[in-house]
Order: sequence, then structure tokens, then C-alpha cells
Amino acid sequence: MASERVYNFSAGPSMLPLEVLEKAGSEITNFNGSGMSVMEMSHRSKVFIDIYDEVKSNMKDLLKVPDNYSILFLQGGGSLQFAMAPMNIMTTGKADYAITGNFSNIAYKEGKKYGTCNVAASSADKNHTYIPSQSELKLDSEASYFYYCDNNTIYGTEWKYIPETGSVPLVCDMSSNILTRPFDVSKFGIIFAGAQKNMGPAGVTLVVIRNDLIGHERPYTPIMMSYKEMVEKDSMYNTPPCYSIYILGLVLKWVKKNGGLQGMQKMKVERSKILYDYLEESKLFKSPVRPEDRSDMNVPFVTGSDELDKKFIKEAEAAGLVNIAGHRSVGGMRASIYNAMPIEGVKKLVEFMKDFELKNK
Repeated sequence: MASERVYNFSAGPSMLPLEVLEKAGSEITNFNGSGMSVMEMSHRSKVFIDIYDEVKSNMKDLLKVPDNYSILFLQGGGSLQFAMAPMNIMTTGKADYAITGNFSNIAYKEGKKYGTCNVAASSADKNHTYIPSQSELKLDSEASYFYYCDNNTIYGTEWKYIPETGSVPLVCDMSSNILTRPFDVSKFGIIFAGAQKNMGPAGVTLVVIRNDLIGHERPYTPIMMSYKEMVEKDSMYNTPPCYSIYILGLVLKWVKKNGGLQGMQKMKVERSKILYDYLEESKLFKSPVRPEDRSDMNVPFVTGSDELDKKFIKEAEAAGLVNIAGHRSVGGMRASIYNAMPIEGVKKLVEFMKDFELKNK
């Protein structure tokens, strides 16, 4: 067992800022003089409503959410949105999907239960090691929406552009790169993101939805999956994930303190450059992803030998570099370097990789 904190490269749930954990720890039994933990208090109480309103306000401020959008804090993870989106906004019975990894493929399969889903683009031909260009998108003007996953955690690719789809709304899964760089919310119909990578612990899902898309759900849509119902009840039709929302609030304050989304972008570029620069010069480790499409969040790499990969993972863990194994579907290694990963963690990983390479020529 580790006697001190390790560098956690997990794809999610991922590491949180130490400052956030220490603040939460100091308030674990008595939040702000209430005599209670946030885990214990009613979601209808003034003390929690104050927490909730501040979280919502800070999210709106950081993302610069326009007034014609609603912010929701839901449950069910990003995976519930795979069904919730088509059930609520597939009004024409058609939708476009870009399949660039595991989760967008799952979302596509889910979407097909509710209408005709066109594969507008796919990177499966090269094992999802690239992102299709704008000119490669096969768009349907009658689609109710265009769906894509902005960052692919398993394969390590990231969209470097926002697709142009005319009047067709964009539905985007930003679970693994939300809060990492500024972007224009007004270009999207729906943005959703599970918290457990860049925002907080598992249990709460952010949804930002343009208001004109609300109120068109299928008659059989469960009330808990109705955007209209959730907006009208301000995400509190039932008990929300109170403690996860509270931690999210602490993370948002930490992001603001560290320069907002511009600050997060600066740090993510620095982290990823350190690792990718080494991968380019290494004779042992290689990145399988096309350079221009490489994710700043999830960096897969391999040695070319399963035996050597396993040795590296084992020795890395012993050195305090944990959860470095690649997803079971692709193998190899993967370093997830989200907002809370300090620069020092990436530098230590690269130093370890260099030493491992010298010893395993």
C-alpha cells in the first residue's frame, strides 16, 4: 500500500486537485458552520440551495453559457445521455453520428433504437487513430442533430475543430475534455459531460441545452429522462447527487483560481507537449495516433511487445505512477493527464520512461 499520494493516470474516475480534497476533508463533518456534512443535509435546505446556486453560477461564468441555454446537473453518467438525447430531440426520426471511438459507437447503437441514424463519419477503418475532417462528413440536412464525442479516452484522439452542420444542432459528449479550453457554447445544441474526469467524482453529469430543443420528447419518455421536466424542476425532480455537486463546486473555484479555461488550456498544452515530445524522440515507445489528432487528455502508447508493456506497467506502479495500463480493448499503456494532473506528474512519468528505455534496449 502507498504511504503517500501517487500520480494517478486513470482515465476516470481520475485524480482531483489536492487543494479540493483538503478543503472537502476540512468540511466533511461540518460544512460552513451548519453542523452537518453536505452528505447529510436536505437538498431542499437553504444551505444546500446556496451551494447549488453558486455551482450553477460558476459553471455559467466559466463556460460563458448564453442566456438561451439551461444548465442541468443530472445522474446516470454520460451513458444515460446516449438515450436521453434521441428520446428528447430526434424530432425528424433521423440523426447523424460520427463514430470515432468506443463511446460514440455505443451512442450510435443506442440512437438507432429511436430512429434512423446515419454514420456521417467513422474512423474505424484505422482503428480510431484519427479524426475525420470536415470535408469527410456525410451530412443529412434532415437530421435532427449531429452527434460526436469530442475526446476519445480509449483511443486518444480529440476533435480540433467544431463541425459545421448548418442548421442541424450539435450534440457533443465532452466528458473527457470539458473545462480544459475555451469554446463557443452557442455553436452547440446540447453539451454533456460526466464529472469523473475533469470536474469531480462520479455521480453527477453536466448537461447544457439550448432552450428551443426542450419540450419535444417522445410521449413514452420516462419523466426522469425529460429535459423539459428536469429544466422545470432545476435538476431536482428527485434528490440530486448532492455531494458530487458540492465537490464540483470546489473544482470550479479551483479552476477560476488557476486562470479559468485559459489557464487550464495553458497547462494542458504544457503537459501534453512534455509527453508527446518524448514519444517522438523515443526508440522504444510509440504513439499510435495521427499527430494532428492526438488528445491532450488521454495519451496511449506502446512498446510493440506485450511482455514489455506488462513489465512497464508493473514497474511504473511500483514507482508511484498508477493506472497506466491501456484500455483492455486496445492494450498497451495510456496516460490520462486531466486538469488535476500536476506538471510534475508528467515529468516524473517521462523520466521513468527514459530510464525504462535505457534498461530495456
